[in-house]
Amino acid sequence: MTYQPLAEVRKTLRVKWYRSKIDHTTLRNLSKRSDSQGWFQAGGHLALWLLTGSLVYFFWSQTIWLGFFIALFVHGTVASFFKGTANHELGHGTVFRTKWLNKFFLSLLSLISWWDHFDYASSHTYHHRYTLYPEGDRENLLPLEPKLGSLFVLQLFTINLLTQPGRTFSKGGLIAAVICTIRSAFGKEGPPEVPSQEWLASLHTDQPEEHKKSMGWSRVLLLFHGTLFVVSLTTGYWVFPLIITASAFIANWGSYVVSLTQHCGLKENDPDFRKSTRSIKLNPLAEFLYWRMNWHIEHHMFAGVPCYNLKKLHHLLAEDMPELRTLFGAWREMRETWRRQKTDPDYFFDTPLPPTAQHIPTEASNLLESSIGELAPKGLK
Repeated sequence: MTYQPLAEVRKTLRVKWYRSKIDHTTLRNLSKRSDSQGWFQAGGHLALWLLTGSLVYFFWSQTIWLGFFIALFVHGTVASFFKGTANHELGHGTVFRTKWLNKFFLSLLSLISWWDHFDYASSHTYHHRYTLYPEGDRENLLPLEPKLGSLFVLQLFTINLLTQPGRTFSKGGLIAAVICTIRSAFGKEGPPEVPSQEWLASLHTDQPEEHKKSMGWSRVLLLFHGTLFVVSLTTGYWVFPLIITASAFIANWGSYVVSLTQHCGLKENDPDFRKSTRSIKLNPLAEFLYWRMNWHIEHHMFAGVPCYNLKKLHHLLAEDMPELRTLFGAWREMRETWRRQKTDPDYFFDTPLPPTAQHIPTEASNLLESSIGELAPKGLK
């Protein structure tokens, strides 16, 4: 399918979003950023990664191989939430009150996880402004398959080496990520028949300055991980590429099963986030690793609210929200929807709303309601 240039989309596509009513003072208070909360979330996640990485090194140095593989599995589970999760919220600039801390952690966690936060800032700005309107948002191009094939699941519980870029903003598995990064470093585009690569090319055409930054960042990624790899092998410490370079691609099971629930199987071209987006219940540890993005409808409605305040926001808006799914319930819903979509591509799950729900879209009454934090690059402000 051919899409119009994004510069034209910005001129012609105007979405009047539905947002639940909330008192302005309450929203302003919920939108306040906190360095202490930021340190708990970002610092805590990084500390957990350092702890599990230290355990991997310890068991490796003592040749305790059972402990090594268990620790590596846990380490990868923790690290997999850097890629596309931690970087996401830090990219919004809403985690810390102190701006440079947001940028520092964003750069650090992106470096560890091979993440391109420059391309993502452009992509995610469009994702919030035109959520699931494919002309303006192809960060997640529906329909999405909730994959559970045997080879794919094997990689989710070991190391994701072979997954290729597809219909979401992702470089794929480790091998594809390296190839995509090399391609980006030389300013080359991927095959246009791959939706995520077509989307990147559209973003690069629309935001050439961000594309230049992306190229520079890709070179930094290659220099850092390449140097680490060579030094580790020449000194005999081959474990460090596993602990650092490959960590975000090991044991991706947790990040995959929670993050795919955000939009999979839901409705395109609808101004109501409750129809295009899904919130789910998670246990406290999963919520922490997922940076509270299980409250995803709430995040889309009021993207300027820091992740650690989204649960409070949910309770305030509960009467206007669909019933919370469990993780199992969300996956059952996605799998059933996908089965129907194979014979009826236009089918989607139409999320039921409670009798108390309002339905009339309105223009955002102030900038706070429509805020996406500090996500937008200069060319999209």
